[in-house]
Parts: sequence; structure tokens; C-alpha cells
Amino acid sequence: MAKKKKYYVVWKGKKPGIYNSWDKCKQQINGFEGAQYKSFASDSEAKLAFKKTFNDYKGVNTKKATLTKDELAKIGKPILESLSVDAACAGNPGIMEYRGVDTKTKKQIFIQGPFKEGTNNIGEFLAIVHGLAFLKNKKAFNYPIYTDSKIAMSWVKKKQCRTNITFTKDNKELLELIKRAEVWLKENTYSNPILKWETKAWGEIPADFGRK
Repeated sequence: MAKKKKYYVVWKGKKPGIYNSWDKCKQQINGFEGAQYKSFASDSEAKLAFKKTFNDYKGVNTKKATLTKDELAKIGKPILESLSVDAACAGNPGIMEYRGVDTKTKKQIFIQGPFKEGTNNIGEFLAIVHGLAFLKNKKAFNYPIYTDSKIAMSWVKKKQCRTNITFTKDNKELLELIKRAEVWLKENTYSNPILKWETKAWGEIPADFGRK
């Protein structure tokens, strides 16, 4: 039986990127302190992963290309009466923007950016908080919010954007937005469920910018 082809994402290495063999991947990580890499069952999943971070895939089995029927049944279907948020970033850090859309209709509800020297995780964090404030203003207290970022979900839960990027005059506006979002989380309560969008089961989140 022929061995199944794997694809390797190198987030941190001599040259970050996607490689179609272990030997090529190994060249990028050997001798590189703190290398971050993982194998994927398909090229499309590897491309999706490279847009995110290594932390998004810690403990996740990425060797299976598709989910089984039982796994799909367990996940179920998304709640269409909800808000979906996502961010896009050209570089890390780089030009970043975020938005929120109606999950069912994909109608854009809000969009912010572009911002200089941002990251995808910062954008996801700001998008969730923006969504929470928007829904509270609309008195839609139990309306769910979907995001595909576990990191952003954890930052919202901790009421703190735990980024380690350096802030300068170029991204001063972004820092002010982050501080405002953190203050909002500390001064407001909300009952809106913040839910993980299951990309493997449902495809790209409706708020995706489509720049893969």
C-alpha cells in the first residue's frame, strides 16, 4: 500500500512555509531553537493552518483529512441565527482588519481597518469584543458569536489581549483599541455564548475574508 502523502507547516524555522516532504521540513527545523511545525493530511488544510498559529493546533490530530460521520454528528450544525467574526492579516505583524457578518445571510454587520502592524489574533480578539458590544447595544443578549480562534476566545475570557508584539507610533491606534476593548470587558457583563467555529466540519467561517 502506498504511503499517504503528508504536508508540513513550519511556523517557526529557518524559512517558514509549507513543505511536501519530511526531509524538506527537517531542513528548516534542524538546529533551529523553538521550531514550530506540524504535519497535515492535505495541502488545503496545511494552507489554512499556515494562516493561523501553532498554538491553534496544539493537541489537535491533523493527520486525518476528513471527519468521520460520527465526528460530524457529534459536532452537529452551526447555529445560523448568530454573528460570525474573523480577521485577516497580511504578514505577522502586518496590515490587519476584522469584521462581523450575519452567519445565515453573510451580510456584513461591521468592518474595521486596515490597521498597521497588527496580528490575526489581535484582530480576532477585537472582532469578538466589537461583536459583544454591538449585540448588547441591540439588546440581543443571548445571540451567539462564532470565531475560529481559540486564542482570541481565551483572551476574551481573561479580559486581556495577551499579545507580545511591540507597539510603536505606527500601531498606536491599534493599542488604543485594545485598551478600549479590555476596559469594555472589565466594565460590562454579557450572556452571549462565544462558540468555536468548526472549520473541518462546516468549512470556512462566513466572516472569512477569502484571501487564502
